[in-house]
Amino acid sequence: MFDAIDVRVEGAIGRAVLTRPAKLNALSRAVLEELAAAAAWFDQHEDVKVVVIAGEGRAFSAGFDLDDPTWAELGPPKVSTVVGRAMADAVGGMRALTIASIRGHCIGGGVVLASACDLRVASETARFKIPEVNLGISLYWTGIPRLTREIGPALTKELVLTGRTFDADEAHRIRFVNRMVADADLEAATEELAAELAAKPAIVLRTTKRQVEDAAPSVPAGVDPVEDDAAGYRAATTDPEARALARTYLGARLKPPDVP
Repeated sequence: MFDAIDVRVEGAIGRAVLTRPAKLNALSRAVLEELAAAAAWFDQHEDVKVVVIAGEGRAFSAGFDLDDPTWAELGPPKVSTVVGRAMADAVGGMRALTIASIRGHCIGGGVVLASACDLRVASETARFKIPEVNLGISLYWTGIPRLTREIGPALTKELVLTGRTFDADEAHRIRFVNRMVADADLEAATEELAAELAAKPAIVLRTTKRQVEDAAPSVPAGVDPVEDDAAGYRAATTDPEARALARTYLGARLKPPDVP
């Protein structure tokens, strides 16, 4: 059922691990679709109280996989309006509490995946970046409302609009990350938190999660998020200034280093 991620249940704790370490767990179409399917699969397991989401190897996720050829089958608007949003909504709407266990790169769509989780534990090696604006598009997949809920409007604007890198210490200080630990302690710290939560009554965990979501919803009322994303994406991909910025950014990233 799952090829791009490793999904399993041990007692009251479920795990979904991105298994593309050679690609720094970049979010291909298959990964996004399987994360959404895994969320539904976990919901079918009544005994699962907590789900840990992590990346295999040295990165949580390098974000959207620009090299995945299957995106062409969908067309650009559906990348943001269907596949990516479906992943974030499925992970964020899971009945179980979710913990993102973050090591190394957490970029773009990886930040959205982390923000869709209820709690976040980060290694001191974690590095966060939201480069979408430098690619000539906004941040979609419910990233803006989720970040605004977690860290507030001003910081969301700064981090999204500048696209600057911020480290685990800053992520902890601005309360995006709940706990920061030494790299060698990441798995143990995540497991400790998961076990602590799994020992509590399921009904209380689920009720509290719902109460928090009701108090600070991830999607504003009165907004058609799918159409809103589609319209924004179409406008950005036809805007000359946005396209020029994207070409400059990608060109800088792809330019070979100077050889002495």
